[in-house]
Formats: sequence, C-alpha cells, structure tokens
Amino acid sequence: MRIGFLSLVVVLASLLSGCGYNTFQTADEAVKSAWSEVINQYQRRADLVPNLVSTVQGYASHEREVLTQVTQARAQVGGIQATPELVNDPAAFARFQQAQAGLSSALSRLLVVAENYPQLKADGAFRDLQAQLEGTENRITVARNRYIKAVEAYNVSVRTFPNNLTAMILGYAVKPNFTVDNEKAISTAPKVDFSAPPGAAKAAPAGAH
Repeated sequence: MRIGFLSLVVVLASLLSGCGYNTFQTADEAVKSAWSEVINQYQRRADLVPNLVSTVQGYASHEREVLTQVTQARAQVGGIQATPELVNDPAAFARFQQAQAGLSSALSRLLVVAENYPQLKADGAFRDLQAQLEGTENRITVARNRYIKAVEAYNVSVRTFPNNLTAMILGYAVKPNFTVDNEKAISTAPKVDFSAPPGAAKAAPAGAH
C-alpha cells in the first residue's frame, strides 16, 4: 500500500510539473521579486520629497500651488498600501499607477519651476537632492521594465495551452501590468506658466540657505 501511495505521489508530481504548475511558481516568484524592487525605488523617491519641498520653499515660498501639489501627490502615494496582493487586482493596480504618475508630474513641475530661481539652482543641498532624484528616477525605470518583463513571462505561461487549463483549475489569473499610455503620461513634461506680477522678487529671502 505504501508503495502504491508513493507511486501515486510521483505520478501527480509529474502531471503538475508537465502541466505548468512549476512554471507558475517560478514566474510568480519572479513577479514578486520584481515588484519589491519597484516599491523600493518608489519609496526612495517619496523619501526625497519632504527635503526637496523644504529646500525649494526656502527660495520660492510664494510658489505655493506647485509645492502643495507635490505634497498632496506624495500623500496620495503614501495612502495606497502597495501589498503583494495589489499586483493581482487590476483596479487597485490602476490606482497605484495613477498616484505614482501624479507624483511624477508634480515633481517635474517643481523642478521646472526651480529653473526660474538661479540662487536655488546654485544651492548645494538642492543640487544634491536633484541628483538623488534623477538617479532614483533612472532606478525606477529599470525596476519597472524588469517588472513588466516578469509579468509578461507570467501572463504568457498562464494563457498558453496546456498551462491555461492548469491555471483555470488552480485559480491562476493574468496579472495587470504597467501600460504604455501610463509611460507616455509620466514622460510628458508639464507646461508651466512662469509669468509673475511685475517686480516680483527672485532673490532668496533673508536667512535662506
């Protein structure tokens, strides 16, 4: 009886291996790993925002609208729980994309506005923060691309025959992914109106670093 049970286990293991089960496990772990790196880089960017806003405010405190937009965009990002389960929920994933795109747009606008303040651009702290932000944006791009590839591989394994039969039985579903339209929205530089009231001061206020 024991030999018969072991034989049944071996047969079942062979069937699961041959029908894509192991492929699903490997691909799913790759998606989780890639997602963790995406979140890590997005968090790195979010951590830079308070110091960046504070530094810009020291030279351009009257740019309240732009500063507020960045702060609110960061709050929206922080309000979304980027759990591993989020990658299986298309609606939640779309909200995550929208929030991150909103922060990207707000930061772009802030940096464009900073170009209008020479003393701010010359500030060592601002230059350092800007360099860190640019480096983080590059890391985000790399992490997102890896995630896109990992999800693509997983989705192909779920949708192709005969693996799709196993996927239906075991409940493996296609995962949402970052979209091309979203990439375009993020990469589009916002238009900023530099018009200011006549005589508006450009110099840093007293005590500004």
